[in-house]
Amino acid sequence: MDVIDLVLTICLVSNPSNCREERLHFENKGGMLNCMYLAPTEIAKWSEEHPKVRVVRWKCAYPATELTL
Repeated sequence: MDVIDLVLTICLVSNPSNCREERLHFENKGGMLNCMYLAPTEIAKWSEEHPKVRVVRWKCAYPATELTL
């Protein structure tokens, strides 16, 4: 299955300098443009479920491939 990541940079509401990256995986239906179009709705849903953090930045990206030797 082909996947696109919605990459969120999130920070704690109680400590805005404490930030990390969160990746949401989606089936690739329509490529990056479709991801960019659908992202605001998905971010709003995710934010409602995670009230202790705030999304400060987001982007769509193809997952990084990791090599295992």
